Amino acid sequence: MKFIIVTGVSRGLGLGLTKALLSSGYKVAGCSRSRSDALNELEMSNDNFKWFPCEVGDATQTQTFVSDACQWAQAPLWGLINNAGIAKEGVLATFPNVDSDELLQINLNGALYMAREALRMMLRQNSGGRIINISSIIGSRGYTGLAAYSASKAGLDGLSRALARENGRRGITVNSVAPGYLDTEMSSTLSDSKRAQIINRTPLGRLGTVDDVAPAIEFLLSDGAAFITGQTLTIDGGITN
Repeated sequence: MKFIIVTGVSRGLGLGLTKALLSSGYKVAGCSRSRSDALNELEMSNDNFKWFPCEVGDATQTQTFVSDACQWAQAPLWGLINNAGIAKEGVLATFPNVDSDELLQINLNGALYMAREALRMMLRQNSGGRIINISSIIGSRGYTGLAAYSASKAGLDGLSRALARENGRRGITVNSVAPGYLDTEMSSTLSDSKRAQIINRTPLGRLGTVDDVAPAIEFLLSDGAAFITGQTLTIDGGITN
């Protein structure tokens, strides 16, 4: 049974990915700022899942989380899914520094801290591994009012490419998965007109779901993806085509 760490598991994509991985036979340690009822139920019903509190943008908390998670699993760390992130909207000219700082700290620095701790474990184990960074189509396309968010997600894709080169000879692959608009809590604030506009622009005619993303994540974690690294896989229903 392979052991995976997933960040940002309290809801949405992170929670859905965690459930999918458990169903596929992985052992999963997840972290988030707070514990949800869904996490309580998952932990009570599945011995292969353990939740830990962690502020992903805090380097000290990240180090403690990865250490505690590996101690709990009593198994080599095979994979890390950097999913934790926040979104804040506003044109840059009037966007408060405190908001951009928080967004970049969690979305980009948080993923960097987590990858560093995971890599230290993987390199000591010397048995390969997988790191998957959840970025976004917004990181490659850019959208009005999302400059800081776009920068953070583009940074994740750059991080994946650099880490792929740094760690490839040790059998560790690093890739990004860039979802489009998903029907999750993060998109629930979209107005009806904005949602309809996005669906109309999407060739497949709908928003994506966690079930559209999970199989790609599982493939990149698998032995079948051993020769894929430094790539960004877009899953967006064709909206950026």
